[in-house]
Amino acid sequence: MDVIKGAELNVPDAVFALQLDGKGGVTPIEDDALIDQAHPCWLHLNYTQSASAEWLAKTPLIPDSVRDALAGDSTRPRVNRMGEGTLLTLRCINGSTDERPDQLVAMRLYMDERMIISTRQRQVLALDDVIADLNAGTGPLDCGGWLVDVCDALTDHASEFIESLHDKIIDLEDNLMDQQIPPRGYLALIRKQLIVMRRYMAPQRDVYARLASERLSWMSDDQRRRMQDIADRLGRGLDEIDACISRTAIMSDEITQVMQESLTRRTYTMSLMAMVFLPTTFLTGLFGVNLGGIPGGGWNFGFSLFCIMLVVLIGGVIWWLHRSKWL
Repeated sequence: MDVIKGAELNVPDAVFALQLDGKGGVTPIEDDALIDQAHPCWLHLNYTQSASAEWLAKTPLIPDSVRDALAGDSTRPRVNRMGEGTLLTLRCINGSTDERPDQLVAMRLYMDERMIISTRQRQVLALDDVIADLNAGTGPLDCGGWLVDVCDALTDHASEFIESLHDKIIDLEDNLMDQQIPPRGYLALIRKQLIVMRRYMAPQRDVYARLASERLSWMSDDQRRRMQDIADRLGRGLDEIDACISRTAIMSDEITQVMQESLTRRTYTMSLMAMVFLPTTFLTGLFGVNLGGIPGGGWNFGFSLFCIMLVVLIGGVIWWLHRSKWL
């Protein structure tokens, strides 16, 4: 491949434009820099910015078939060979504090042995780990190492989020054992996050596995083995997601049963109260009619005797319910 000049990668509103020094460090791309396989470049763009969008549309460094994909048309994780380059779409946990983590951020890459062009709209926090390693001089040496480190960082963030969901499910299960029902919609939100993660992480695991098996010229055998380890680690995370989804389904059934039992107990209590007071209600209604001939109507102790009779009747009904094991 021909050497790329740094001036060809001059994008004013680029998120960052860096050149790997081949020793684990990084330097800014200067206009007179020469970019080759030993010193590849990394151009990270926000495709919604005008200068970046114009550069993506006009640069001769990328094939025409990948311009739309880098500009945001691709969403699901995938990998495609494009001649001497490779097009990838990856998903990352959204770590912004004001947004939900399950609204995964898409990152699109086109790379070959000389250059890496990545685009995004929202911030990809997993890239900060790679940038920190490069600034410390312990980062990747070439394009293959860069891709492995990025995939490793993406998987770390996904694993941390899956672990946090797992901890939430454990807390819900413990609370449910104490008959504590979660707030309305809380369990549904966790299930939605698990399903969204399952939807995007499963094809991303397949992307990693394919990268591990593809004979890309800019990836060494050791890097392919590391990529396979990352795919296996994400696969274990997917197994954990499947287990969590099953556990939330069991909790949903348990919550429904607990609420049904609570409603049944209340209905049963109300039925017993109605049974206890049914005879007294009949008697008070009968003696409450305004007609002549009511027994004890002209007797001074008639009302007191009637109240005592009602108390005895209530006690008798309660005793009968207790003997019948209804209470």
